[in-house]
Amino acid sequence: MGLLAKTRITLEMIKWEHSIFALPFALTATLLAANGLPRLATLGWILVAMVSARSCAMAFNRWADASLDATNPRTKMRAIPAGLLTRQFVLGFTIVTGLVFVLASAELNRLTLYLSPVVLLVLLGYSYMKRLTRWSHLVLGLALGLAPSAAWIAVRGSLDARIIVLTAAVTLWVGGFDVLYACQDVDHDRKEKLHSLPTALGVTGAFWAARLMHLAMLGLLVWFALLFHFGVAGWLGIGIAALLLGYEHAIVSPKDLSRLNAAFFTMNGVIAAVFLCFVATDLWLRR
Repeated sequence: MGLLAKTRITLEMIKWEHSIFALPFALTATLLAANGLPRLATLGWILVAMVSARSCAMAFNRWADASLDATNPRTKMRAIPAGLLTRQFVLGFTIVTGLVFVLASAELNRLTLYLSPVVLLVLLGYSYMKRLTRWSHLVLGLALGLAPSAAWIAVRGSLDARIIVLTAAVTLWVGGFDVLYACQDVDHDRKEKLHSLPTALGVTGAFWAARLMHLAMLGLLVWFALLFHFGVAGWLGIGIAALLLGYEHAIVSPKDLSRLNAAFFTMNGVIAAVFLCFVATDLWLRR
């Protein structure tokens, strides 16, 4: 297989386009920490760190779950079980992107470098959590939720407790939609003795858990807005995000998961982008 074909399959494997889930929240923290635009070099290394970290985590997940993916009708055509990429290639890609992440962290400041192994531990550790606990969804949420706190540290060289509120909000947001996504695999997960809220509570119970997580997420965003003294544009962004989140829940139900991909991929990307745009506008209006 040629390099171009392998590159295309690798990008498909790691779903690189879904970086939009956490990236807008990281950029939101970046703008708030810099009170506007940071230095271009800082912004560039933050982007490199974000993309490489997510690529590393996704590739490792595919490597760690290859045997499980092969037994799941929904995932058996992923790159490794389908024989499109070898486990060795994917592990090599994981190591390379992990090293790029550490390099980017070193280029930002000393604290980001020191914390980079901790971040990698969370990102890679998630892949094994569903073997251990039904709350694996929140570990995935934390993996993405670390992005705003990490971006703040990248700009300031220190952590402000206020940004942890956004980390908590993103953790619950991602955790909630991962609960919904896991509803597709209830039968497989029970057969393989994997843990999740849908396997523990049933699909209906899992939907209620996801709703509670997302309501708590919106409450945290309100607290976050108060901490940073949002103006009209910032509050409007939260309001629109709430409406979009409500729509996301309206188009799926325990009895109809057919539109889950639209809710999971399209709507969540829109929610993150909307939040960033309105917070950026709010900052610009206040300057």
